[in-house]
Amino acid sequence: MFDLKRYNFAGNDAGIQDFSALSEADRKRLVYAGINPDGQERSGSFLHMNHSGVCSRSFQEGLEILDIKEALRRYDGLPQYYWKLLNPEQDEISRLTAQNLHGGYFIRVRKGVKITEPVQSCLFIKGNGVGQNVHNLIIVEEGAELNVISGCATAHGTEDAAHVGLSEMYVEKGGKLTFTMIHNWGESVSVRPRTAGVLEENATLVSNYVLLQRVQDITMYPTLSLNGENAVARFNSVIVAPEGSHVDTGNRLLLNAPNTRGEIIARTLTTGGTIINRGFIGGYAAPARGHLECKGLILGEGRIHAIPELDATADGVELSHEAAVGKIAQEEIEYLMARGLDEDEATSTIVRGFLNVDIMGLPAELKQMMDKEINKLNGGKVM
Repeated sequence: MFDLKRYNFAGNDAGIQDFSALSEADRKRLVYAGINPDGQERSGSFLHMNHSGVCSRSFQEGLEILDIKEALRRYDGLPQYYWKLLNPEQDEISRLTAQNLHGGYFIRVRKGVKITEPVQSCLFIKGNGVGQNVHNLIIVEEGAELNVISGCATAHGTEDAAHVGLSEMYVEKGGKLTFTMIHNWGESVSVRPRTAGVLEENATLVSNYVLLQRVQDITMYPTLSLNGENAVARFNSVIVAPEGSHVDTGNRLLLNAPNTRGEIIARTLTTGGTIINRGFIGGYAAPARGHLECKGLILGEGRIHAIPELDATADGVELSHEAAVGKIAQEEIEYLMARGLDEDEATSTIVRGFLNVDIMGLPAELKQMMDKEINKLNGGKVM
């Protein structure tokens, strides 16, 4: 059971100055979470370590990156955005963040500005028993475009830590946001994100989530509300749960305006851990279309529980879903072996095809790590 009292949320440490102060081992942990510590091929960077914001830098005109505390001071509490999509009294986690805010990122792209290279934001924990809580805010103004890579990680050797992350996302009329979250937490880390977003007319949001490493437990269920006509949203998730991991995750789309479209695509794989994969699409205005796809693969032991839900209240809404959980078919392995692969190579090829992690904008080192981790998965007993 997740007990907040186990962790130190005091929030008094000063942190470090920037990525350069991190050790080589810690920098490598960040690379495996999609972060480029040198800032190359990035339009801006944000780093929050333990209880303090460390650095926030923008290299593009029209792109604003601040610690949320500084943004709240500068813009009189951000009354249009702050705590408008989430409720500070929703649960113990939300109350903790509202009462004792450590920081978090504020990223805003001004009207009509198109940011071509990704912004990277890193939430990092170093030290045992650390509890971290942040509140993040992303605003894509009318006609603007933004690509964010959010990497979350713990330092090498960090144990028994907790991360609480609340995020609110606004995509205004005609805006586009691509948001990629990569988790590289430790084996004894508990993670509790809370995320909500809203899309206006002709807005687009693509959310990618990648988890390939063991984590103690994660519970998250982000919600996107498509409130403007012709808004489009898509969730892509690639999740691996090794033995000892408990992952309770999913996505929720609310099609609240005519001609909206939404899609949830989840690929999950267990080599001994537990995955609860939730998906919900609600269609409340017509015409609207939504599709939900939950597919799980079991290598050896482990459990996958898929929970797809569709809800429609208007004539002219079209919603569909596919859900499947199983093992690699022996005939698929034999087919590849007949073409010159051994059994391990055949298994890895099938798993790589199932876990499609070809996401734009990630460092080459991260892609290589993903391939390496996927190749290890055939160590589980293939039934």
